[in-house]
Amino acid sequence: DSDLSMRTLSTPSPALIFPPNSPGFQNGRGSSTSSSSVTGETVAMVHSPPPTRLTHPLIQLASKHQKEQANIDRLPDHSMVQIFSFLPTNQLCRCARVCRRWYNLAWDPRLWRTIRLTGETINVDRALKVLTRRLCQDTPNVCLMLETVIVSGCRRLTDRGLYTIAQCCPELRRLEVSGCYNISNEAVFDVVSLCPNLEHLDVSGCSKVTCISLTREASIKLSPLHGKQISIRYLDMTDCFVLEDEGLHTIAAHCTQLTHLYLRRCVRITDEGLRYLMIYCTSIKELSVSDCRFVSDFGMREIAKLESRLRYLSIAHCGRITDVGIRYIAKYCSKLRYLNARGCEGITDHGVEYLAKNCTKLKSLDIGKCPLVSDTGLEFLALNCFNLKRLSLKSCESITGQGLQIVAANCFDLQMLNVQDCEVSVDALRFVKRHCKRCIIEHTNPAFF
Repeated sequence: DSDLSMRTLSTPSPALIFPPNSPGFQNGRGSSTSSSSVTGETVAMVHSPPPTRLTHPLIQLASKHQKEQANIDRLPDHSMVQIFSFLPTNQLCRCARVCRRWYNLAWDPRLWRTIRLTGETINVDRALKVLTRRLCQDTPNVCLMLETVIVSGCRRLTDRGLYTIAQCCPELRRLEVSGCYNISNEAVFDVVSLCPNLEHLDVSGCSKVTCISLTREASIKLSPLHGKQISIRYLDMTDCFVLEDEGLHTIAAHCTQLTHLYLRRCVRITDEGLRYLMIYCTSIKELSVSDCRFVSDFGMREIAKLESRLRYLSIAHCGRITDVGIRYIAKYCSKLRYLNARGCEGITDHGVEYLAKNCTKLKSLDIGKCPLVSDTGLEFLALNCFNLKRLSLKSCESITGQGLQIVAANCFDLQMLNVQDCEVSVDALRFVKRHCKRCIIEHTNPAFF
């Protein structure tokens, strides 16, 4: 622990003492400190950076007559609070141990709208219990100020930790528990039932989560006027491998306000699940079904019902999607801005042509690993999508330098071009660089630099 820490046997010390020019104090931060309490006085041991000096620490007793005010202690309270606002939760807790003033400032309610904990070894259940108990001092059993909890990657998080959040944080608006594979449906149901303002939920990588719904008790208490709705707008269920069509049906029926939904690598989802989704969730702006290998052109027909509301769509590596599915999207979703169709080998120049002529405001397109797309498709793209900023053609075997030159001559705002593993000449790459000054080119041609 390289941070400042205080340990006293009675009350916290008024300040941690450092000499003004001490080598152990630079820019307001000690390089290595430890402290103990001796007859009510705090002893601060400041070690200089070189390891060889660790055996000869500088010991200074902090008495009323000897202590000198550190530079950071001269800052006003509002400046200290502003500095503390940039610290993660664990560092903020350590700052609270420095002295009495820092303790009071570190627990300023304005700093506790967010709890952010990371690390695979942290006992996050206990941490959440301790933190919420402290934040509930002024409002017993309720953390009115806490709106965001981010514990992504904390593998020791269990249902017990989520129960703590559900019971104590009724004003919660954002919860991220990605990679916490020990949590179950029941705990997630408790959170969405007891936190009615929750809008952002990330359970990506939580392999035990199969759907999002209210608890039975919450469903009974809700009046018919409000229905059984959940206010979630952003939902990320990437890598929730056991999610099936029935679970997606439940999610759609309860989360009708969804605008952002990510189902990457939910490999059991089919076109039927997408049909359920489009019945209830008509406001979706961003949707990803990447690597959902059972999604086909029929699923694209369902997604096309979103019409002009759809702005972002990822169907990467959905091998059953062909030009037919692309035509559905292009015909009805004219305001599409982003399309990722990498690895959809059934897409040809005809699909790209229809897309370019109908989605003229397209800004980002990924058609890498589509071997049937050639320079002809790029020509349609260049003559219709002048606002194109990002284009990925990685591993497109039929693309040549001629197609790239047509794109560069018409899409001046191009900022990223990926032509890795494409047979394009150095001259073509230089042509792109001359016409698109801000374009970053990703390539595998060693002669171009």
